[in-house]
Amino acid sequence: MAKGKLYLIPSPLGEGTVVDSMPPRNIYIVESLKHFVVEEITTARRFLSRCGLKGKIDSLNFYELNEHTPAKTGAAYVSLLLEGNDVGLISEAGLPAVADPGSTLVAACHREDVQVIPLVGPSSLMMALMASGLQGQNFAFNGYLPVKEDARKAKLRLYEANSRKMNQSQIFIETPYRNDALLGSILEVCAPSTMLTVAADISLPDEFIKTLPVGVWRKTGLKIGKRPCVFILLG
Repeated sequence: MAKGKLYLIPSPLGEGTVVDSMPPRNIYIVESLKHFVVEEITTARRFLSRCGLKGKIDSLNFYELNEHTPAKTGAAYVSLLLEGNDVGLISEAGLPAVADPGSTLVAACHREDVQVIPLVGPSSLMMALMASGLQGQNFAFNGYLPVKEDARKAKLRLYEANSRKMNQSQIFIETPYRNDALLGSILEVCAPSTMLTVAADISLPDEFIKTLPVGVWRKTGLKIGKRPCVFILLG
């Protein structure tokens, strides 16, 4: 029996129109699939409805894979592909398997020699870097920072030092309700000359992307609020 293919399906970064961020090929592939491994079923159903599958959602099969899913369960979903089914992997927003638990399924597919096909779509990380004006040839994505303030500040000092030493843009993200706490820590511990990009609501109507020295940011009184946001430092 031929093995199925795993399609990595990007999803919009917010509730915008799907056609604005999804190439026609993606829609064509989505319409051909019956099995989807998703971060959150409710969100995925809404996204697929916007892709043109409204009225067909109940005929689809969904398998949840998020931070609460045991690693063995995520890897076990590869059995769907070994049985000959093509499967779509969908993250909550942006690219699957990037800052996303879907990577466990992708890794399992490689172990089982199952073809993995990434599709074109929005990436908040790359879009923020593109628009930052900072170092785009040498950069590191650091994921989420520690929740505790002292540990968070220590990480920021480390990232700033690494950035200065290697001329390397340091990219990181935060849970939206902690955005302003993180911004406060950055403005407290980083040097006035360190460049900081704040990129919130990327691709959405309220998109905000600005790069300024930390010393200038301190005078702006910016409040990001509970919005998806990417931060980039360059010392």
